[in-house]
Amino acid sequence: MTRDGDPVRLRLDLAYDGTGFRGWARQPGLRTVQGTLEGAITRVLGGDPQLVVAGRTDAGVHASGQVAHLDLTPAQRERLEKSRAGVPEALASRLNGVLGPYPDLVVHRTAVAAPGFDARFSALWRRYEYRVADRESGYDPLERLRTTAVKARLDHDAMDAAARSLVGLHDFAAYCKWREGATTIRTLLEFGWHRDERGILVARVKADAFCHSMVRALVGACVAVGEGRLTVADVAAIRDEGVRTSEVKVLAARGLTLTEVGYPADDLLELRAEQTRARRSLGAD
Repeated sequence: MTRDGDPVRLRLDLAYDGTGFRGWARQPGLRTVQGTLEGAITRVLGGDPQLVVAGRTDAGVHASGQVAHLDLTPAQRERLEKSRAGVPEALASRLNGVLGPYPDLVVHRTAVAAPGFDARFSALWRRYEYRVADRESGYDPLERLRTTAVKARLDHDAMDAAARSLVGLHDFAAYCKWREGATTIRTLLEFGWHRDERGILVARVKADAFCHSMVRALVGACVAVGEGRLTVADVAAIRDEGVRTSEVKVLAARGLTLTEVGYPADDLLELRAEQTRARRSLGAD
């Protein structure tokens, strides 16, 4: 893997159905993604693994492109090298074996991380998708665990226009759940709506980072526009006023999926992590 004595950091690419989890972060007595995966790692490698993740998803939120990293202790590294897996790339298969048949969490890939890689702080952006079924698409019970249903025929074009009006560097306090000491200034890089081949409304939302409940509040505002309760101009006006309003509902977690995390080239990973930590220390997270 590396020279003897060198620290080893692994990158893990994973996906999960968030329905049965109380979010990512480990919580005593509750089933979480972090707790479940760290438990599997303990069974394979021993020790007390501490995962760091790109995006700490809330209860019920799914992920198809989540990224985490794990620093191996010397004992874990030795155990991996002596195991049947032998190499980091084979660890994913062993973890999936521990997770059992038809699991709601799967590790797609494990590999030695590039120098300077930090799953959280090296990330340039995160992308989410949110799925909404309306009267035009109809309700599909097979999609109920990853799609929010709205009992109205939504105006797709108005929703898309509203979403695009929010793109850019702004203070999104009106669309975030307040947390003491945390900034609500974010760069929304991409936000738009389209109907998929089955007529489901799908939002694609990309930003450098997201504050708590931000995506579900943003899509809630767009649904209000689609229903005719708000205008396209209203969503930007609400943002600029900076105050949360009952006119914007935070939609259900079931419709939200973290689909991708973007990172810079390997030679820029450490610099990006340092820049992000510096901003967070000034209250950016």
